[in-house]
Amino acid sequence: MTSDAWSRALALLPDLLAALLTGVWMTITVTVGAFFVSLALGLVFAACRTSSSRVLHAITYVYVELFRAVPVLTQLFIIYFGLAAIGIRFNPVPAAILGFGLNGGAYLTEVFRSGILAIHRGQTEAAMSLGMPRLMTLRVIVLPQASRIVLPSLANFAIGLLKETSLASAVAAPELSFQAKLLVDKTFLTTQIYILVAMLYLCMSLPLSQLARILERRAARGRRA
Repeated sequence: MTSDAWSRALALLPDLLAALLTGVWMTITVTVGAFFVSLALGLVFAACRTSSSRVLHAITYVYVELFRAVPVLTQLFIIYFGLAAIGIRFNPVPAAILGFGLNGGAYLTEVFRSGILAIHRGQTEAAMSLGMPRLMTLRVIVLPQASRIVLPSLANFAIGLLKETSLASAVAAPELSFQAKLLVDKTFLTTQIYILVAMLYLCMSLPLSQLARILERRAARGRRA
């Protein structure tokens, strides 16, 4: 029985890979979309978190604590199913991008806040004493330096995000895990299909892991310099 299953898997390999590769493309789409949503939210809320405004600080605090405390799968359900109940409907892929983006933005807020606070305050004070507005100081002086500090953390976040996108299958986003489930239901080749899925995830995540290590080494050299 087992040998028959492997023989069927080999015979169906081109078709299996073709179906799974459509899922790979969708996984990459969701990952990239959610990463840039997270990046934008993280930058905006980190700027608010480090501002002197108590209102902005309070809003950011609520956002960060709320989205870090609630599991991302629950957030996906609320966006896809919960909002539909009140007439706000998202297609699966935009819902997944929004859900992962909102969740990731809360984590990146803290990453960017740490990077901003790592820059010596004297640089900000010097720029503002010369008449440079706070936002310009942040954009021109602080963020370029902070970005080099947080790059390794961003790379590691991207790796985690890539793997988390498998949860998007719960809202019918046709990413890799969703396509694998469809194939398993059709062929009953569970082991063989999920071995292929694992290999495809490895092919996507290993380059990101290598990039993260390179960035960490460069950041370490920069700190020693």
